[in-house]
Amino acid sequence: MKPQAHAIIVPVRGRKMLLDFIRFPFDLYKDCPQWVPPFEDDEIKSLTDANPSLSFCEKEIYLAKQDGRIVGRVVAIINHKANEKWGEKVVRFGWLDFVDDINVLRLLIDQVAAWGREKGCQKIKGPLGFTDMDREGLLVEGFEYDSPFTVIYNYPYYGEYLEQLGFTKDADWTQRVIDLPDQLPPMFQYASLVEKKFGVHIYRAKTLRQMATRGREMFHVLNDAFAPLYEFSKLSEEQIDGYVKQYVPVLNKDLVAFVVNDQDELVGFTVTMPHISKAVRKAKGRIFPFGWIHLLPALNPRHSDTVEALLIGVLPEYQAKGAALLMFKYLQENYQRLGIKRMLLNPQLEDNHKVQALFSADYESRVFQRRRSYAKAL
Repeated sequence: MKPQAHAIIVPVRGRKMLLDFIRFPFDLYKDCPQWVPPFEDDEIKSLTDANPSLSFCEKEIYLAKQDGRIVGRVVAIINHKANEKWGEKVVRFGWLDFVDDINVLRLLIDQVAAWGREKGCQKIKGPLGFTDMDREGLLVEGFEYDSPFTVIYNYPYYGEYLEQLGFTKDADWTQRVIDLPDQLPPMFQYASLVEKKFGVHIYRAKTLRQMATRGREMFHVLNDAFAPLYEFSKLSEEQIDGYVKQYVPVLNKDLVAFVVNDQDELVGFTVTMPHISKAVRKAKGRIFPFGWIHLLPALNPRHSDTVEALLIGVLPEYQAKGAALLMFKYLQENYQRLGIKRMLLNPQLEDNHKVQALFSADYESRVFQRRRSYAKAL
């Protein structure tokens, strides 16, 4: 019998290798019904010079190969802005996928660590992206559930092997599902008092241009609201431009809530959208040439009884002034009209007690998935 060759690490160079990198998970998860692919075009933008994050980040992309076939992948990232803010010298690993072989993982991590040491890093963390707008956090609980399309799904052995290699928990995000009641919760009776006392109210966007204008303001609110959160780094104007162009055109105004003050300044927002995981899976992560046939109907909120809460942000000075109450009253009224019965919340840091407490009093919620960032000294 011919001996099996050892895996080797090769840097990704050129478009063909990049597409091989992006498409590797399709083979790895071909028999996994919970996995949802990212959009291929989004991956290409993230991993090439088209990504505005590269104005303050460095990256190197690697594949692990064995006997000529791909058995693993990873991206090594240094976010200089985050390192400066948090006073760290960290190299991140992201886009981590590998076959069920701890030796393949060891090769990938060793390569990221070696690259990081060359750049003066003293710690390795992940899975993290370039910024918080990328997928982050390894799934460690809830493998049996259908994964939202905006988050990482991975096999259970990922975390087990990382821990065997000496990685320990650095931060956890919990993700909860809320069953929406047929009647508005009692807390919403105070909405008019909040409006009068604090001078805030719901802004109802009527056109795509209005959505885009508020969308730009939304990311500025996000920069302030997320500033103290784990490994966050401020989004640049170029990044904000890209996100507004990428996401605003597909948002439904009935599923997005904006709160403004008496000066018409945005102070809080919530972005939700239909749960489209099944459609993304059918489209195989591609909008063209035929993926849109599955995606367009799925974006109609009347075609699903479930929404995903993608982003929630409130300016710090308004976090105790009822802005969230106004947003969720507005959204739930729309949900009732559209027949929406449940909400999948975005991953929330377990020690972010303010956001964890948002729904505890008047909604029944339960954790259905948990994600983790791991760390290890170099």
